[in-house]
Amino acid sequence: MGHSVDIVKRGGQRESERFLRDKLHASVVSACLSVRTPAGQAEAIAHAVCDSVIGWLEGKPEVTSHDLRLVAAKHLHTHHPDAAYMYEQYQVTM
Repeated sequence: MGHSVDIVKRGGQRESERFLRDKLHASVVSACLSVRTPAGQAEAIAHAVCDSVIGWLEGKPEVTSHDLRLVAAKHLHTHHPDAAYMYEQYQVTM
């Protein structure tokens, strides 16, 4: 499901890019796996986080990569606080 939301990169230094659910999904899975979450659970958590973020993106033509990370981390925290910490601390493929 592609949303036409532009992600404005940090400080506007780089070109903005289109929001990609797959990219967000992969970064959440990576954060979960880094704290030894079973793969199936990591996938389920990433799916739920992506759904929540997409709900937040509705109606927004663009958001900053920083805001996107904050919202994703907030939703991830409800599912897996340790993975959320890793996601916040390390720029996981985003």
